[in-house]
Amino acid sequence: MKKHVVAPLYLHRSAAGKAPAIQRRYDARLKVTPAYRDSLPDMMETGEPVPGLAGPIQQVGVSNFRLPLRFATKGGDVHTLEASITGTVSVEAGLKGINMSRIVRTFYENKDGVFSLDALRRVLTQYRRKIPALQARVRVAFSYPIVQRSLRSGLEGYQFYAVAYEGRMEADGTFRRFIQFDFVYSSACPCSAELSEHARDKRSAYAIAHSQRSKARLFVELAPKARLTIEDLQAHCVEALHTETQVMVRREDEQAFAELNGAHIKFVEDAARLVHAQLAGDRRIHDFWVACTHLESLHSHDAVSVICKGLPGGLTADFMDFRDLVC
Repeated sequence: MKKHVVAPLYLHRSAAGKAPAIQRRYDARLKVTPAYRDSLPDMMETGEPVPGLAGPIQQVGVSNFRLPLRFATKGGDVHTLEASITGTVSVEAGLKGINMSRIVRTFYENKDGVFSLDALRRVLTQYRRKIPALQARVRVAFSYPIVQRSLRSGLEGYQFYAVAYEGRMEADGTFRRFIQFDFVYSSACPCSAELSEHARDKRSAYAIAHSQRSKARLFVELAPKARLTIEDLQAHCVEALHTETQVMVRREDEQAFAELNGAHIKFVEDAARLVHAQLAGDRRIHDFWVACTHLESLHSHDAVSVICKGLPGGLTADFMDFRDLVC
């Protein structure tokens, strides 16, 4: 059998024309000096033409790099939570690209303090200073725990909420703050409730109105200098919808939840309008949209609705990713 021989690799040719073979080994003892670092090639500074259309790019960056961050609760406690971060900047026409690792390094420089929406201003300011960009944007997604007390038994358990902080630095230096918040609740169908009562009334037939697990996604822009907590948004949702899903229950809690659903029956349109009324009355919230989905137990499809505050030139009800709202 003929032995297979691996051909050597070559980097460049010497003055004599002979190409030295690359050594197939990892040098764990190599010490990187400033001079050595300066000698490393930078693909952003090769001078080569930009491939394709040399126009601007509105967003380029990194997504889903993760690290633990500390978040303060409304009551003053601090949770250390795993966060997933997306950071992007705009690239002007003619620029080849950006150094992606600078986005990550900038965030690590700001990771040790208690994290907040206002901390994003510092991160984005550093982005624009280190990376030539007109606009910069960062999104920090995490799962946030709030203790929920059962309806009648007094049991307590942690309810977790999908939350994202987002900061945007516009070309003129304007800084905008956003919070995305998901709230899971039960929705009892008003039509089904009436038909069930009709069956009992007219024919003494035992019927159960259908209800389903549902989700509202809030996307709010804070007014300048306003302070709004995750607990505030959760409270708005509870006040608007009442029927948040439960964590710890005994029989008395399950009965209470059935009564609560009966007292607050709602179509998906009702849910959107109820949340709108709560958010519109909060002066700390400059603008918002709300998307609701009811995961129908009657149908094989879902019922959905979207509503926005309606500011001229503001956020719109342009939301179609309802599959992302599956609970």
